[in-house]
Amino acid sequence: MSLWWLSLYIVEALCAFGVVLNAVLYLMHVMSYLYAKIHMNRKPPELMKAELQGVSILKPLKGVDPNLEENLESYFEVDYPEYEIIFCIQDEDDPANEVCKRVMAKHPTIPAQIVGGGKKVGCNPKVNNLMQGYNIMKYNLFWICDAGIRVLPMTLRDHVHKMTDKVALVHAVPYTAHRKGFSSAVEKIYFGTQHARVYINAHMAGIICMTGMSTLIRRDVFDKCTGGLGNLSQYIAEDYFMAKCLSDNGWKCALSSYPALQNSGNYSVRGFVKRMARWTKLRIAMVPFAVLLEPFSECFLAGLLLAMSLHHFLSWNMLVVFLYHVLGWFIADYMFFRALENGHLQISKRDFLVAWFIRETLTPYVIFSALWDPTITWQNSRYRLRCGGRAEEVPSIV
Repeated sequence: MSLWWLSLYIVEALCAFGVVLNAVLYLMHVMSYLYAKIHMNRKPPELMKAELQGVSILKPLKGVDPNLEENLESYFEVDYPEYEIIFCIQDEDDPANEVCKRVMAKHPTIPAQIVGGGKKVGCNPKVNNLMQGYNIMKYNLFWICDAGIRVLPMTLRDHVHKMTDKVALVHAVPYTAHRKGFSSAVEKIYFGTQHARVYINAHMAGIICMTGMSTLIRRDVFDKCTGGLGNLSQYIAEDYFMAKCLSDNGWKCALSSYPALQNSGNYSVRGFVKRMARWTKLRIAMVPFAVLLEPFSECFLAGLLLAMSLHHFLSWNMLVVFLYHVLGWFIADYMFFRALENGHLQISKRDFLVAWFIRETLTPYVIFSALWDPTITWQNSRYRLRCGGRAEEVPSIV
């Protein structure tokens, strides 16, 4: 009899969890949509009148991507009065050197230089690559932007405008530029629906959730809180720990109105899955309890849980509930996607539907892949993550 009552309590608790979870998830849909409509891609009048400071732009580069020159050139075209660009390249023989020189020659009036031979201070290759530029930059505000990011003319001005007295770091919602091909649509829809929804809601709730694709930082505060960029080289997810160190010391992180437009010329569904698996491994190491709930935030699993819950409490048909849930989720994602696109969709409704469905069904495989092999492959090196996010390089086996 006691086992029967225990099983009944478990079912009741699981069904109650399903109802509460879905209520929270739909609230997140509403909040992210409203935030995107009100704050994203906006240029307030005071933006052009704001007091501006000099900015050092640090660009970590390794190898040549088909869109690299286009991406680099966008930094020479930003609408900002005083800035310098420092290209950080580890190897002097890297072909990225020639691309940088070619772009610099087109814009001789913009202060720019190439620094090579990055300093190895830890296992994180990005931090190692940035150290030489970090040591010679001349402005207190520095902006780290990944090689695959293309910026809009107002992006830097908006970042600096968000850097108020209580803010020490400004980051951007990861998104993608429009590129040809179906695999690009899958990636764009992921960053324009599930990822952006979680990212924006975490920001509104004051939860640390950021990527270092486009990050503006106060150096004086940053050095005081972290001891310098080199001290973050023990982590693969150095961007998360940047924000955490600043937040632990009472500083705020702000979100830019302009997203970080990923514009890599190398993309595929397989590459997207590998990238998502790598990010999942990082989250497992840093916030394991949150990762346990992560699968339930996806459409299909949340829908199954809701259908079971409403069938248990109200005897509603599970199939009907599930189908209505999927339809409602799809419509909410589409509206949010349109808001992030500023109403100008560059993919067809059919492509959106197919890519959305494929992206949703890939989630279980991504999570399984992350759990199956916990090591991380990044820039031709392999790393093992320890609890808390610290990493150690795994020696290559010849």
